[in-house]
Amino acid sequence: MKREARTIKIDRRLTGANIIDEPLQQVIQFSLRDYVQYWYYTLSDDESFLLEIRQTLQNALIQFATRSKEIDWQPYFTTRIVDDFGTHLRVFRKAQQKITEKDDQVKGTAEDLVDTFFEVEVEMEKDVCRDLVCTSPKDEEGFLRDLCEVLLYLLLPPGDFQNKIMRYFVREILARGILLPLINQLSDPDYINQYIIWMIRDSNCNYEAFMNIIKLSDNIGELEAVRDKAAEELQYLRSLDTAGDDINTIKNQINSLLFVKKVCDSRIQRLQSGKEINTVKLAANFGKLCTVPLDSILVDNVALQFFMDYMQQTGGQAHLFFWMTVEGYRVTAQQQLEVLSSRQKDGKHQTNQTKGLLRAAAVGIYEQYLSEKASPRVTVDDYLVAKLADTLNHEDPTPEIFDDIQRKVYELMLRDERFYPSFRQNALYVRMLAELDMLKDPSFRGSDDGDGESFNGSPTGSINLSLDDLSNVSSDDSVQLHAYISDTGVCNDHGKTYALYAITVHRRSLNSEEMWKTYRRYSDFHDFHMRITEQFENLSSILKLPGKKTFNNMDRDFLEKRKKDLNAYLQMDTFVNPLRNSMRNVSNAVKSLPDSFAEGMTKMSDNMGKMSERLGQDIRQSFFKVPPLIPKTDSDPEHCRVSAQLDDTVDDNIPLRVMLLLMDEVFDLKERNQWLRRNIKNLLQQLIRATYGDTINRKIVDHVDWMTSPEQVADLVKRFRDAFWPNGILAETVPCRDKAIRMRTRVAGKTKLLSIMPDELKHIIGAETTRKGILRVFEMFQHNQLNRRMVYVFLEGFLESLFPQYKFRELFNRLHSRSKQMQKYKQKLQTTQAPSLQKR
Repeated sequence: MKREARTIKIDRRLTGANIIDEPLQQVIQFSLRDYVQYWYYTLSDDESFLLEIRQTLQNALIQFATRSKEIDWQPYFTTRIVDDFGTHLRVFRKAQQKITEKDDQVKGTAEDLVDTFFEVEVEMEKDVCRDLVCTSPKDEEGFLRDLCEVLLYLLLPPGDFQNKIMRYFVREILARGILLPLINQLSDPDYINQYIIWMIRDSNCNYEAFMNIIKLSDNIGELEAVRDKAAEELQYLRSLDTAGDDINTIKNQINSLLFVKKVCDSRIQRLQSGKEINTVKLAANFGKLCTVPLDSILVDNVALQFFMDYMQQTGGQAHLFFWMTVEGYRVTAQQQLEVLSSRQKDGKHQTNQTKGLLRAAAVGIYEQYLSEKASPRVTVDDYLVAKLADTLNHEDPTPEIFDDIQRKVYELMLRDERFYPSFRQNALYVRMLAELDMLKDPSFRGSDDGDGESFNGSPTGSINLSLDDLSNVSSDDSVQLHAYISDTGVCNDHGKTYALYAITVHRRSLNSEEMWKTYRRYSDFHDFHMRITEQFENLSSILKLPGKKTFNNMDRDFLEKRKKDLNAYLQMDTFVNPLRNSMRNVSNAVKSLPDSFAEGMTKMSDNMGKMSERLGQDIRQSFFKVPPLIPKTDSDPEHCRVSAQLDDTVDDNIPLRVMLLLMDEVFDLKERNQWLRRNIKNLLQQLIRATYGDTINRKIVDHVDWMTSPEQVADLVKRFRDAFWPNGILAETVPCRDKAIRMRTRVAGKTKLLSIMPDELKHIIGAETTRKGILRVFEMFQHNQLNRRMVYVFLEGFLESLFPQYKFRELFNRLHSRSKQMQKYKQKLQTTQAPSLQKR
């Protein structure tokens, strides 16, 4: 019996936006035509089956579109993706370090790097490893099938999902027809390299950058591809029949190509022989190094960090820190006195308070570096120290009060064989020249930051002294101080909205009792917290400051929760009491911290200045008696996800957070001294605020809204359609490009990236560090398995954001549970924990 043909009606509405629905319908039509119809019509001409499949796909897309509209995508695009990329880069960097540490003489293969990468991933993630999905095609297909089945369960009506035949067809179309080809393309290193070149197509390739890439390349395939292309071009140029002016141009081109070919041959021969030359060591042993004057080193960010490291090695850091602190003191004192002078002209009198602050800072410098209690002590003539002490006792401090001693310290660093003269013979000096790009150029290029910039102390400032600069303060155990946040509010200052916390302070002594209120922003708590944890890194495991929330942070419920968390942070006596009898020398330094925390608190009356000063002294005596030595926790910051260690309280500023995170991971700034990182953070803050002001967050939010707008989504769907079905025809499998072409594309991509790096960045963090960071990121993209891992991480984050009410994180852990690296890690944990369990 033959059933009568019936009219098929299809509702073409999917997302509610016609500009998206039209290309989506075409994708569905092309998918059914090329993956189902071509074999189905050989079995039957009944189109009801095709209609059911189409309707099932449309139901899934409708549910998907509905869910997408309900989600706030700003946290995903501004936080989750950045964190995942930073974590991926950190895992790659740690894997490279492990390969280097295994054997400095034998270069690890790409397979070794991939295996080590997933070893580091499981150490960092703890509960998941994606090695099977990224290295085994069979396991990858199984993972995608399972994932698509879960998505169909969430998106389809129960009746459609229970239809196994229909479900399996849709699952295979999604997994093997759409997701797998898309992942293959996005993870292809050659595709990424071409995309990088396309993105920066407007910049011209720099000859110097190209030659640097050739000289630094450790890939023989790249060098052979460039050499062969140079030989091909030489053959073509020599075959030309030219005369007149053209002959000179041709000769110049031939000479350039001959030079490139010679460099490639020399580099290949060196790599094949295994006699790799470290240019820094070669320059240190045999090269004629240019001289960088000490005064130039002291005002250049890059040079100063190397001299600082050397002085710490030789025990002369007190001299350098003293010189830097005095520089910061002088600048700050001049500014404070100028402000005081202008206020006096306006009839305002705050002379005693300002001079008191300057005196406290000057005494702090004296006590830390010059007094008999100083350890280590700056060695200068006793009569100069006595003269300074007499001046501090009988006169008001001036900006020039330390000038005589500072000149003596400078002469000591310049002349003493232990310091600058020996530094010029040290490997750190050669590394400094490499960072300054001066191993071949004898002319010194100073910092672009300007001569007037000071380093603001040692290393955190003059009036806001570092912990090492703070003088010991006697404590009075009879004084008790109790502070808590009593209320919260939202303030608007010149268009900028922020939360304000009212702190009620009770101070009790034997003879008196006082109470007052002061007002602080969250950033004040953060600044205080950072000064503790920067000086005593181990304390970060005990002192837990509640994190910052970028969006919806003015909500009343959120402010109440923040108030509760900050109150818990203030009541540190609950865990400090058992530890009060630890080493006093560091404890006193920590107790000095709240001086700066108390400074600048909002004055509620004419006496609030004195109250704030007493508040700083009293908090010293009761709150922060924290032990100097605390056992290091098992969680090494370098073996955690970026989001776990990210300083998300750095500023209420999305671009600053993103830029600082990426600079940390790309250029490995956490391995450098904290002084450099602080200067970079301050520079980024000034740059962003000067460029955009307080509107940049709004611009980013608007950009995310634009990215998720119907017009942009429609454009992405059209690009997907045109990539897989150009002109409506299924694209043929793109043949793998010739190896030589792919190698030359790699060289071109690296050259482009180095060419667009601004000179200002090299002046901030160093030319060598900049090159290494850029090339590390590029090298990370040259491994298909690692690119797949990054794509899957982004996909997992997307689905977790799309379905927050479901436990997708647990699902992914189960799907990746068969990982070999995960099983090894668990066995290792059991082995290491067994002895401790037996002892118990």
